[in-house]
Amino acid sequence: MDQVILVINPGSTSTKLAVFKNEIQTHATSLHHSSDELARFAEIVDQQEYREQVTEEWLKQEEIPLDSLTAIVGRGGLLAPIPGGTYRINQAMVREMAAGSYGKHASNLGALIAYGLSSRLGIPSFIVDPVVVDELAPVARISGNPKIERISIFHALNQRANAKKVADKLGKPYHELNLIVAHLGGGISVGAHQKGRIVDVNQALSGEGPFSPERVGSVPTDALVHYVFDRSCTKSQLMREFVGRSGLVAHLGSNDSREIVARMQYGDEKAAFYYEAMCYQIAKEIGRISTVFCGIVDQIVLTGGLAYSTELVKRVRERVEFIAPVTVMPGENELEALAFGALAVLRGDEQAKEY
Repeated sequence: MDQVILVINPGSTSTKLAVFKNEIQTHATSLHHSSDELARFAEIVDQQEYREQVTEEWLKQEEIPLDSLTAIVGRGGLLAPIPGGTYRINQAMVREMAAGSYGKHASNLGALIAYGLSSRLGIPSFIVDPVVVDELAPVARISGNPKIERISIFHALNQRANAKKVADKLGKPYHELNLIVAHLGGGISVGAHQKGRIVDVNQALSGEGPFSPERVGSVPTDALVHYVFDRSCTKSQLMREFVGRSGLVAHLGSNDSREIVARMQYGDEKAAFYYEAMCYQIAKEIGRISTVFCGIVDQIVLTGGLAYSTELVKRVRERVEFIAPVTVMPGENELEALAFGALAVLRGDEQAKEY
């Protein structure tokens, strides 16, 4: 039986949609939502009905009957920490995402829309490897302050999907390999995939680890304390600065790697210096995480939007290739990863997990 899967990946100002017939993507779009359209909604969750409506309108426009769908998969949002895998969307999950129990984020809408549509159609709905996937080894949770525990929030969907692709290329099962996967985008996460589990990773949402095009990265504790107390900023203002207005955009006024590389080619020494600093920190994080495996690493995987940059890949590769061979898989491919996660369950290759 053919599986026709609707994939829903909401962002803050867009809704990415795709339809897959088995492994083949037959339709895709990215619907933009203007600030004026979204301004009438007080909370992100209030956008659910509107985004459901535009999703249905797109399906109608593409002449895809609702009753032709066999499953719907949505981008997983902020939930309690859970192991990786494909989860059947249930009422407990919907209730927590709607309430924002673990945080309010546009990605929460993925499960809400998927559940709303699938309930009407009488078909299953899923999420796959949400950002809160937590498989950390107990020792990896410990910080130097017993009141502060390290947590796992990162690009789990793209990391795991590309790790499995690399395993296929190597002709070995994912659960038999030690892989370091670096997702390089507006945020950067570097994960240690040890025999199928992501046992250590930097907390990418708030910018732990390397600084990125938009995030501050790990900073000296004393400087951070002085910075916070010397400024009369609210917590939300500081988070906006550290998460969205730091990194390359703070140093160079741009978060666009292509623009910065072009500036470097025209002799902009400042751009070259800070770009090199980011590449240096990415490589250092890869080196740090290699100690989780005692240096026994099968492959290093570079993925995410920044991995399209040959300049970045060259600079990182020359610092880390002594650890293990480097495979470059640019982009995010999140729609495909979501569809394939649902397809594995629908075919009985994997068991859906319950939240």
